[in-house]
Amino acid sequence: MGQALYRKYRSKSLKDVLGQEHVTTTLQHALKQGEISHAYLFTGPRGVGKTSVARILAHEINNLPYTDDSMHIDIIEIDAASNRRIDEIRDLRDKVRVAPTSAKYKVYIIDEVHMLTKEAFNALLKTLEEPPEHVVFILATTDVHKLPETIISRTQRFHFRPASVSDLEKLLTEVCKKEKISIDKDALILLASHSDGSYRDCLSLLDQARNYGSPITEEIVENLLGLPPLKAIDAIYSLLFSNNPSELVKTLNNYFNQGFQATLIAKQLSDRLRSAIINNEAGTDNTDRIKLTKKLIETPTSNDPERYLEIVLLDTIKYSSTQEIEPEKETPNDAPAQDVQVSNKKDKPIKKSAVAGKPAVMNTQLWDDVLSALKKKHNTLYGIVRMATASFPSDDKLQLTFSFAFHQKRLNESANRRLLESTINELTGRHIEVEFLLDTTNPQNPSSVGTKETPKTDENLTAISNIFSGAELLES
Repeated sequence: MGQALYRKYRSKSLKDVLGQEHVTTTLQHALKQGEISHAYLFTGPRGVGKTSVARILAHEINNLPYTDDSMHIDIIEIDAASNRRIDEIRDLRDKVRVAPTSAKYKVYIIDEVHMLTKEAFNALLKTLEEPPEHVVFILATTDVHKLPETIISRTQRFHFRPASVSDLEKLLTEVCKKEKISIDKDALILLASHSDGSYRDCLSLLDQARNYGSPITEEIVENLLGLPPLKAIDAIYSLLFSNNPSELVKTLNNYFNQGFQATLIAKQLSDRLRSAIINNEAGTDNTDRIKLTKKLIETPTSNDPERYLEIVLLDTIKYSSTQEIEPEKETPNDAPAQDVQVSNKKDKPIKKSAVAGKPAVMNTQLWDDVLSALKKKHNTLYGIVRMATASFPSDDKLQLTFSFAFHQKRLNESANRRLLESTINELTGRHIEVEFLLDTTNPQNPSSVGTKETPKTDENLTAISNIFSGAELLES
């Protein structure tokens, strides 16, 4: 059975460790001067060399040669994930009192130390406070924030940095040369940039890629990582600032159906946007690109990444109904106002008088336009507003009457009220006073619960409605 590349090319000495010079240089000086600490703490992300440096240091302290197969009775490795209870640490505390068999120091390497229980930490703390002179502890963890401060303060802490892309490229180049692996430059860069700063992950990916065939091309790496091709990202990017939402949705669904994950599309797209911002492709105004990049980063945390990505991208598109429309030649004052059609055929016409800056009368026709605009830009808000009955006491006043109290409450929230009023003002060209009313005749409103006309069971219906904040209750 062949040996995995990440094991075959594990560092064998401190000078071989890549990208952690701030750690290895300090340790080399300490070894040279004979200043050995009783406890070290190695922190940092996975696959950056913590365990390798711990093993090398354990052998260097005892002047022992180190290879992958090196095993010594006085160098004990403990996996805290599977030995996390207080009983194991008590057993360790008893054994540290025993002098080393043949080496100068008995070295305990405790990996994933953050997995220890609270009681186990307390037991370990006593040993760290008063350690025997012949014992050295090397603790390693990816989650240092889970360690008690009392443990951290009794160690020499070294933080391992994530590997840079250039260091990963250097490592891949050397390994490919030694293993006689043929790989394209673009494929090598792609492997390095998608290894999340981990040397181990980088070599593991190379190990997989070489089984696809030779030479290793960019397309092979894309298939290995499940990445959509760059031309797919360019296609989505070109649609972002267009007026073609249907084509964008069609393109996205096509890639989803091909098995590409929304999180990976979002990551590559955010990288493309970052490049556009740095290269100033949009001139001085990068506001839209910055906002979109921020939202794309949040895609992996969504409960439904595919729908979240779709909504985020659609929200970026500049719909023709919200774009500036060049004013036409002014018509005489006595000429009737004409309706202007926007480019999207599905959109309803907007009064020219409102677009041109002339105040429009608030009426049923214009209210339909408001609902259409909300549906495109703020679909969640539209779902609430459409439940209201609109009335127009005057040209400058709009009343929205809701059948349910939770709908009225949602619209009264400052953010939702502001969005609704700004949409109305855009379409009317004037300030419209909006009032939210509650239909008190509805038996499911709290104000009417318990009346003679309302069954007592309506209290349960009201509670359910308020819990789900927006559900419609249908009678059976």
